[in-house]
Amino acid sequence: MADIGYIALFLALVASIYSAIFFAFGVRGKHPALVDSARNSLLAVCGLVSISVAALVYALITHDFQIEYVANYTSSDLSLAYLISALWAGNNGSLLFWAWLLSLFATVVLLQKRDIGKELVPYAASIIMATQAFFLFLLLSVSNPFHKLTSVPAEGMGLNPLLENTGMIIHPPTLLIGYVGFTIPFAFAIAALLARRLSDEWLVSIRRWTLLAWLFLGVGNILGAWWAYMELGW
Repeated sequence: MADIGYIALFLALVASIYSAIFFAFGVRGKHPALVDSARNSLLAVCGLVSISVAALVYALITHDFQIEYVANYTSSDLSLAYLISALWAGNNGSLLFWAWLLSLFATVVLLQKRDIGKELVPYAASIIMATQAFFLFLLLSVSNPFHKLTSVPAEGMGLNPLLENTGMIIHPPTLLIGYVGFTIPFAFAIAALLARRLSDEWLVSIRRWTLLAWLFLGVGNILGAWWAYMELGW
């Protein structure tokens, strides 16, 4: 699983760089074939990062303690819900979850039917893929969730007791959806500057994304406050 996950991340990095470059060159040079190729690469990134996430989740569920991340954040006595939530229990897993959400949102942006802002999509997709490449680079270098231990421990360290709460299952994903969601308005804002289309068109294109991201951030903060109160009495 570690090798499958890491290779999938590496291929996703290559595809995201390819997609970011050829979206930019394709739309600037008015080469539809390049744009189509970049579009396919974006979809491939989504599939590859999904494979990587599935590999880590499988490793968490099956107690593959050879993977350092699994050994650090799970143990054999954890319930299935907490085993899955261990995906975002640590920095490396959270970054992988972040990259996965970004790939999903990029796919939605690409496939979304829209009457306004169609011309901005290739520019925005290029920005999103450049952002994706940054996170994938981090995952492949300093925050590798698939790093393998030289010796396999008999048991994992398990979750921090403060994390064994319902809030652990729902608070981090909600907050991360909000954080990652704001990448889309950012990408369309830069796209409007690059395309020199500074009318209200780009604002209309990102209104729903902005409201959705703001909603999830708000709900995530409320859930976090509740969690802190339940565990720490804040």
